[in-house]
Amino acid sequence: MRALRLIKEEQLEFGAIDDPPAPKAHEVLVRVRAVSLNHIDLFGLRGMAFAKRTLPLVVGVECSATVEKLGAAVSGFREGETVVIYPGLFCGACKACKGGRENLCESISGIMGFHLDGMARERLVVPANRLIHVPPQVNAIDAACTTVTFGTVQHMLFDNARLERGETILVHAGGSGIGTAAIRMAKIIGATVITTVGSADKAAKAKALGADHVINYREERFEGAVRRITGKKGVDVVFEHVGPDTWAGSLLSLKRGGRLVTCGSTSGITAETNLYTIFQQQLRIIGSFGSTVQNCKDSLTKMAAGLKPVIDSVIRLEDFPQAIERLRSRDVFGKIVARLD
Repeated sequence: MRALRLIKEEQLEFGAIDDPPAPKAHEVLVRVRAVSLNHIDLFGLRGMAFAKRTLPLVVGVECSATVEKLGAAVSGFREGETVVIYPGLFCGACKACKGGRENLCESISGIMGFHLDGMARERLVVPANRLIHVPPQVNAIDAACTTVTFGTVQHMLFDNARLERGETILVHAGGSGIGTAAIRMAKIIGATVITTVGSADKAAKAKALGADHVINYREERFEGAVRRITGKKGVDVVFEHVGPDTWAGSLLSLKRGGRLVTCGSTSGITAETNLYTIFQQQLRIIGSFGSTVQNCKDSLTKMAAGLKPVIDSVIRLEDFPQAIERLRSRDVFGKIVARLD
């Protein structure tokens, strides 16, 4: 079968690999329908896996698939239905897992497509407990944006930042996959959304998504614009995933008692922090990683109700390397998704 593998740092290869084995009792054989691109894929290419891994490695962290064959002990799924695969190999037995916090698993074995073979292949076998039903109203392309994109935003905004109706949020990189999702999720609950983008074209698209205020960070300092927009009060929540380039300004953009939630650092991993600002303004900084299974289910429910991911383009799996370069250069608005069927 066909697959896309990381052969060595920064080198991807599209070609044939062995077919998967038959599913064991509690496993399911699935055919992959679509794989979406994420910054975690870019981190993986650069060798930023933060754990041991063996190359070559099948890439792809987020996908949708169709059930082909059930293991003898599997119930609750049927052949032919669409599913998504939770990418973290959680243990299911620790306190965090039993409490529905799989992304805090005490014995997680790794993340597919990052530490272990991932989803950019035609077929694979996975444990049934990592499959999530996709509602019939959600197509395979949109479903491929569930676990890393919508699920991450769901976890950030509502589990961690506790965003509420009437609050104001600053969403960084409003043209990114999670940025576009955050704009839509925040608007639908009645929040006021301020977002940053890097071009006039993206500014127009962010406005069309529902952002109340759009700041072109290449033309003005976003923290100054935020203070002006909010009458010097600042925002209740900052949705941060850029890192050093925006960190100091993000803290300055918060109102007293505000919350900064961060899930990434695409511009680097180290940023200076003014501690006086933290304690004097009584700010809260919240780290957020990935999503839970329930976050994914909630995200699919939202998609079924009409809150769709923004799709930049649909490509072939073999065009994944070129699309990664677009992601690297930020030449994208929304999600790039590779289709396999």
